[in-house]
Formats: sequence, structure tokens, C-alpha cells
Amino acid sequence: MSIRPLVILPDSRLRLISDPVVRVDARVRAIVEDMFETMYDAPGIGLAAIQVGVPERIVTIDVGPREAEDREEGDEREVEKRPLALINPEVVSASEELSVYAEGCLSIPEYYADVERPARVRVRYMDLNGETREIDADGLLATCVQHEIDHLNGVLFIDHISKLKRDRVMTKFTKLAKKERDGV
Repeated sequence: MSIRPLVILPDSRLRLISDPVVRVDARVRAIVEDMFETMYDAPGIGLAAIQVGVPERIVTIDVGPREAEDREEGDEREVEKRPLALINPEVVSASEELSVYAEGCLSIPEYYADVERPARVRVRYMDLNGETREIDADGLLATCVQHEIDHLNGVLFIDHISKLKRDRVMTKFTKLAKKERDGV
């Protein structure tokens, strides 16, 4: 396992539509392991393969409590991980009811915005054994799954906010990338 570098806005790879995974094999499982390690290290609750430069329809998620603020003071127990790997995930149904969460993204560091999405979704995917499964998701899990599936389709959470805010974010990250390239 290894931590992979994150693809950061304005990198054009974030706009690629990811290819379906044909077969879940050792190569795919190794990508998933690296993705979990990268996601936990960041730290984040979701990661699409394109965010580590792999244009395949692979998502890792863990919305279980991991942060210190999720535990009571003095609680030194091991934090429970709830890893979920989704291969070729697709939303098969979504509620009409909507919910709003302040979303962030490992590829758009330290920027958050309220995004409205369906409150509940049913998602079909393959697990790490290549078996087709479905899950019903609501709350934070529903938001996270939709956010990560958007990545597989070249869509970023900032595409769900106003054009003015999106343009400001793009300008900020384009300037930061230029400074980094120029060594400033």
C-alpha cells in the first residue's frame, strides 16, 4: 500500500469521464488499498480514483467517525473504520426530497460550499469480489456517494454552486497552481 499524490484543481484530469472497470482483480484491489491509505492520510471521507490520477470508475468511502471531535474527551479507543469500496457505482434511484450539506473536496483543498442533492439514493456497484450489490444511502453517506460518482463523470461539487462562486474558486486555484509551477 502507498499514499498516492492527489490531483488538485485546476488539473484537467478532474474533468475526465472515468472508464468502467472490466474485471475486479489484484490490480484493482491494489488501487483500492492505495486509495484508502491516501484518503485516510488526507484526511477525507471519500475519494474517486481520478483524484489519484486513475481514470477508472472506482470509489472509496468511509463516513464512520474517525476524528477526535467525534469522540468524547478521554476516549482513547481505536477509531472504528467503516471502509466501503464501490466499483462501477451508479445511482439507480434518488428521492425527490433534497438535503443540503457543506461539501469539501480533497482535490479542492480548504474550500467548502453548501450543495443541494437528493436526500436518499440507491446505488448499484461491484464489491471487491466482483459481486453486484446495492445499498440504500441517506444523510452524509448519500451526499458522499453522489459527490464521488460525480467525480467519475468529470463533475466537481463546485459545478453545483453559482457561476460567480465557481469562477472565484477556479481563479484562486489557477493562481495557486501557477505560483507552484513558477516556484514562487
